[in-house]
Amino acid sequence: MHNVGIVVESLDPAISFFTEIGLSLEGRMTEEGEWAGRVTGLGHQSVEVAMMVTPNGHSRIELSRFLTPRTIADHRTDPVNALGYLRVMFSVDHLDDLLVRLDQHGAKIVGEVVNYNDIYRLCYIRGPEGILIGLAEQLGNETATDIMQNNK
Repeated sequence: MHNVGIVVESLDPAISFFTEIGLSLEGRMTEEGEWAGRVTGLGHQSVEVAMMVTPNGHSRIELSRFLTPRTIADHRTDPVNALGYLRVMFSVDHLDDLLVRLDQHGAKIVGEVVNYNDIYRLCYIRGPEGILIGLAEQLGNETATDIMQNNK
């Protein structure tokens, strides 16, 4: 995977939020013109983009703020069972400490922090602008993938 795209109304709070999770700002720029619209199917567009990279450098979050055309739909408050892809999950260390820090960025836990088979502590949070994010703190050496493979 190269990146996951998230459209926001304001880049700065989203950049701060993902920085707190552990991503780094790789670059920020404005892309304009017909060429970009040919990729997205939107025609002439102007979009401000910030690329955030994970600590291992393998994955990215592309934050986009469309100047033109204006955004036409808003799925930020859809529940996790809505059709389509709505969340990204991050593997984190020290989940409780991170939640305290993310609270300062306006993040709110959607349900509660749960223990999944003594493998992970998991939760969903809503970040800036209602962005849905999953957080997983690994508790032991076994992973959910190990359990899935053993249940085949």
